[in-house]
Amino acid sequence: MSISAQDVNKLRQMTGAGMMDCKKALTEAEGDFEKAIEILRKKGQKVSASRSDREAKEGSVFVKVSDDKKEAVLIALNCETDFVAKNEEFQSLGKLVADTAFANKPADKDALLALKAGDLTLNDKIVELVGKIGEKIEVSEFVHMKGEAVVPYIHAGAKLGVLVSLKGVNGTDVTDAGKDIGMQIAAMNPVAVDETSVDKTVIEKELEIAKAQILAEGKPENMVEKIAQGKLNRFFKDNTLLPQAFVKDSSKTVAQYLDSVSKGLTVAEFKRVSIG
Repeated sequence: MSISAQDVNKLRQMTGAGMMDCKKALTEAEGDFEKAIEILRKKGQKVSASRSDREAKEGSVFVKVSDDKKEAVLIALNCETDFVAKNEEFQSLGKLVADTAFANKPADKDALLALKAGDLTLNDKIVELVGKIGEKIEVSEFVHMKGEAVVPYIHAGAKLGVLVSLKGVNGTDVTDAGKDIGMQIAAMNPVAVDETSVDKTVIEKELEIAKAQILAEGKPENMVEKIAQGKLNRFFKDNTLLPQAFVKDSSKTVAQYLDSVSKGLTVAEFKRVSIG
């Protein structure tokens, strides 16, 4: 049957798919729009399956913060090329995922992808865009954070994002301080807030490495534990957030900087998300 340009354009407006894909789908569906839409979705699923083993190391991070600045979500949406990462439809999808996550507070990434956005789930929306663009697209990370004050920091290029939850706010506007700490986390990539929040397996591994180094240097065995503890303390100072030298003023630690902003102000938690 003959498919008119008007019908092709109508399906394109409904789905956002390319003109040729819309014409092929309408032809196969013999002019039935519902069947044509289903054909386009199946095409997206096929493309998505064929790209599943590809690496998606480009993309963007997206953030949504509550009006009272006490809650936020941060998501990383990955694709295969930087060209697609800058695509308007990709950017719109990322914003939709972040907005939907914020509105529904899913427990994890799987629950997020199962959420409805209009008449489709977010997973279906992603598959649909994969079918149109022809690249693997996936949500690689999803973070939901609450606190006295939650401040986002998005690094230039939107390839890296940080959420910082501050406590001890006491009515102070801590937005600028939170962004400073977000920049610190982006630059220094600390493993934890302080030594009390470092994972035990990390501590055990660092001690094991330190002891091996000390023995290799020929130090007496009775000194190994003491020297290893010193190395561990140095690791905490360099690799946990609060005792690190503040990047904007190395004469202060991060803890001292926060205390200078407001007495007792500190970091409750943070999350750093990067693309690639």
